[in-house]
Amino acid sequence: GLDTIFAYLPDAAVTFDPQAEEAREARLALIEEYHRARLDMLGKESEAGMVYRPVPPKLLHIEREEWNRLVAARAAASFWPFAPAGESDARLDAGGRPGRDFADLRAQPGVNVYDGAAKHVAAETEAGRRVLIAAWSAGSADRLAHVLREHGLEGKLSAVEGWQAAAGLPADVAALATLGLEHGFSAPGLAVIAEQDILGDRLVRPSRRRRRAEQFLAEASAINEGDLVVHVDHGIGRYDGLAALEVDGAPHDCLRLIYEGGDKLFVPVENIDVLSRYGSEVAGAQLDKLGGAAWQGRKARLKKRIRDMAEQLIAVAAQRRLRAAEVLAPPEGLFDEFCARFPYAETEDQSRTIVECLADLASGRPMDRLVCGDVGFGKTEVALRCAFLAAMGGRQVAVVVPTTLLARQHYATFRERFGGLPVRIAQLSRLVPAAQAAQIRRDIEAGAVDIAIGTHALLGKQLSFQRLGLVVVDEEQHFGVAHKERLKQLAADVHVLTLTATPIPRTLQMALSGVREMSVIATPPIDRLAVRTFILPYDGVVVREAILREKFRGGQSFYVCPRVSDIDRVAERLRDLVPEAKLIVAHGQMSAAALEAAMAAFADGAYDLLLSTNIIESGLDMPRVNTIVIHRADMFGLSQLYQLRGRVGRGKARGYAYLTVPASAPLGASADKRLQVMQTLDGLGAGFTLASHDLDIRGAGNLLGEEQSGHIREVGIELYQTLLEEAVLAARGDASGAEAGEWSPQISLGMPVLIPETYVADLPVRLALYRRIGTLAAQDEVEAFRAELIDRFGPLPPELANLLEIVSIKIRCRAAGVEKVEAGPKGAVLAFRHNSFANPAGLVAFISRQLGSVKLRPDHRLVAQRPWDDPAIRLRGVAKLLDELIEAAREKAA
Repeated sequence: GLDTIFAYLPDAAVTFDPQAEEAREARLALIEEYHRARLDMLGKESEAGMVYRPVPPKLLHIEREEWNRLVAARAAASFWPFAPAGESDARLDAGGRPGRDFADLRAQPGVNVYDGAAKHVAAETEAGRRVLIAAWSAGSADRLAHVLREHGLEGKLSAVEGWQAAAGLPADVAALATLGLEHGFSAPGLAVIAEQDILGDRLVRPSRRRRRAEQFLAEASAINEGDLVVHVDHGIGRYDGLAALEVDGAPHDCLRLIYEGGDKLFVPVENIDVLSRYGSEVAGAQLDKLGGAAWQGRKARLKKRIRDMAEQLIAVAAQRRLRAAEVLAPPEGLFDEFCARFPYAETEDQSRTIVECLADLASGRPMDRLVCGDVGFGKTEVALRCAFLAAMGGRQVAVVVPTTLLARQHYATFRERFGGLPVRIAQLSRLVPAAQAAQIRRDIEAGAVDIAIGTHALLGKQLSFQRLGLVVVDEEQHFGVAHKERLKQLAADVHVLTLTATPIPRTLQMALSGVREMSVIATPPIDRLAVRTFILPYDGVVVREAILREKFRGGQSFYVCPRVSDIDRVAERLRDLVPEAKLIVAHGQMSAAALEAAMAAFADGAYDLLLSTNIIESGLDMPRVNTIVIHRADMFGLSQLYQLRGRVGRGKARGYAYLTVPASAPLGASADKRLQVMQTLDGLGAGFTLASHDLDIRGAGNLLGEEQSGHIREVGIELYQTLLEEAVLAARGDASGAEAGEWSPQISLGMPVLIPETYVADLPVRLALYRRIGTLAAQDEVEAFRAELIDRFGPLPPELANLLEIVSIKIRCRAAGVEKVEAGPKGAVLAFRHNSFANPAGLVAFISRQLGSVKLRPDHRLVAQRPWDDPAIRLRGVAKLLDELIEAAREKAA
């Protein structure tokens, strides 16, 4: 029902900030304006032949009279940033003062901040003050209590439900509660310590692990029932849901896979890492025979091909590294002045990327760096600074872009930034008259042009540079294989900087595999807001409202049409729909002069609305344009939609994107999936995630040559990427990670292991959690995940606690080289991987120290006899046994 917030908070007091009344009135006015617009549409049929009958606002919203009545019935107060005139004593002093911050202890090497916190708590209680420790969430409270008790507060710390409950504790016992406090404070008789005072940050932080392929393959975590999956040992099967089996007398969740002939394979959830998603449904994909030799043969053949390819890739990279290139170092003083012309503050990622590029240019070897950054995150500034170094170092720069409009924009940007410097900049595209273009080509060949900005014309075989030092490729996803092969010829011994927001799979893989250097700009510019995205059937009222709202806030709008043939009809409709807005049209079939004039007039603010095709897609930066309407969004590709949306919201103003589809015609499956992805990817910096979705929808290509339907369909995208990473590591002579992903320890402890349905009822969420559990690779990640689960779903049930303990044991198994653990009431049997141990002498010493209780059988199994009737003792005992084996593996051989 349409209950008000007061129905949920019947006894709550109400407080307002100074803008509350103004915001409420503006909202009500907007609602009334929408209602009047709908009434105006009555009797007019929409494009789909539907008639809208608007509901009166009072049935949907709280109007002024009802609001005043509801507020008058309860305590209400307003907060103001200043005291009303004549009431100088209106301020209230609650007696609070800043509390203890442990930053000084965190900064001292060798000092444990938890010891300091425990001593501070003891000192406060001795001074007669009550102590309350405020954790941000239930999960972090659980972890904080565990750590502080280990550092001297055992018996002196009690978890309570709220701050009121702290009053009932003994005076010498500190209370730990879940409270949303950023920082603590001190008041008479009370000391409050916040989690962030101790840690400097919240307990549960995203781990800074190396960017692996699965972070970009977003769909990897979303295996749905019926999807094709790949088992590393058994090949392609179909996922058929979760099944709870009895294993050693205890329930155990397993994933059920169906193979050819209906054969079933059950994979324990803690070994989910042996599965990978096959990718998009490819016609003709065959299920493998369970236990058959075909899969192993296919994988072995592919491994060999990938190994050969990895060697070629490494050879290409090695040849490039062996070549010498011009050393380009920043000139003293002048470079700092050039950087100071950048009107914004560099983000952390942008600064790091610039430093990496400068190091490449000064290395004496040809740079080959891929800069991946979301639309509007500052990639052009990186290119500007690299171009400055090359141009001032006496080398020519070629900036290659996919469209004439982007060439025009870059030309204007470069000229503005290089103003007053002895650098000649020229543009080469169809916007340049033929006679002028011919002269520019001659000047480039003569070395008279320092920075040439252009489209594919710069890649022509008839054009040669006299002293080319740097090639910048912007929006590389728009260039085909032939263009890139030409670039390789052009830039054999020169520096190459590639910029992209949505890298194509092949480029992304080369970077992920370590063949190309990659920098990621993932930090959004300061004050940047995410673009609000709406997907809706075409509705004239919404389109009119969107364009007029943008006009009234002093901005401009884009209206993008998929086909030139539809533009005249759409322009006529827009002139009828929004007569108040000045409209101008631009598309690729216009003459160069007309297109140039239209874009210049729009950029100068002479028009409110630009109707165009997707020629505005690539890199255009017009901060005043903050609303975009995409007509027939179902006809655009995923990367196109993402790039088009990136044209708005590039300043401090909120951007709005309206993706309209026909109201009556059903969407195709692929178009529907694209639009769903656009709806979900509404945050800042989602370009990588989009690239992975695009990879899943379209498939991928091979890394070498012009063949685009690669080996990926043989084993699926995730396993292909893993095999490629291993092959590249092996080709480089790094064997440390070569087999890391190939094996998963088998653990059987005779206890229930699952996420109960009563804890997480939603099956897809449960499966996604299992997938995340399978990727946990360190003990601190397990602890952070435990805290997150408690925060999201409540205290852990015993079965899930067992699962996380088993994951911790799995991590220990990998470190100790133990392939299989079977434990029960009388002890454990351990099998070593490949029947070998890293330090045999250390193992002998370990067995000698525990003579009688530990022995090595002739089949190389290690048997440990222990009284482990209690499952909890068994878990701790197996973990301790593995810790001892890890220590033995590290011991120096006698």
